[in-house]
Amino acid sequence: MEYILNCNNITKKYGRKKALDSLTLSIKSGTILGLLGPNGAGKTTLMKLIVSLLRDYRGEIRIKGLKPSVETKKIVSYLPDREFLYQWMTIEEAITFFEHSFVDFNRDLAYKMVKSLGLDVDDKIKSLSKGMQERLSISLAFARKATLYVLDEPLAAVDPSTRDKIIQIILDNFDPTSAVIISTHLINDVEKLFTDMAFVNDGKILLQGNVEDIRDEYKQSIEEIFKSMI
Repeated sequence: MEYILNCNNITKKYGRKKALDSLTLSIKSGTILGLLGPNGAGKTTLMKLIVSLLRDYRGEIRIKGLKPSVETKKIVSYLPDREFLYQWMTIEEAITFFEHSFVDFNRDLAYKMVKSLGLDVDDKIKSLSKGMQERLSISLAFARKATLYVLDEPLAAVDPSTRDKIIQIILDNFDPTSAVIISTHLINDVEKLFTDMAFVNDGKILLQGNVEDIRDEYKQSIEEIFKSMI
């Protein structure tokens, strides 16, 4: 397995406050990593640096050997924690927009995932609930054949049954030559999805490793370990 992402000694400040403090994180292909931490821990800042939405940091970030840039946007599928789709579009128009924006986008796969999650392609995005918009966003993100998927709180607004369907979609469409980073507070509900995890607090990695190895070492669930460390 090769490394998809390498973050070495990343420090990012907002004024005098350190959002990230000499953070180091590496992810190999075949990894689905849960990025776990409380609000303000630095998870979203790290993700925005990886996808080149933030700059002015110290340290080194490489995605397949490349600095975050226009070039890496071609191989990174990013799902932010806020609504990002044009509200005037229909789902059909959003699919077409993604098809024109990303050469690795699979239109047929997008239709299949949207249908499996109970969405109608003729519906306007502005008419969708937050949970329905999350279903659409995840479908669009995973209809790309990307090298790295960066998902910021992708399951916060969906109900438990839909959450299970989305987890299955991620597993069914996960290419072992790629890698996925998912930040979430819903640890108990989605820890079965992770191969690896990293606990973040105050801009630092407190614990990182293979999920099964960590469970065996601590003799606790990932959520129990998380609660004891934060």
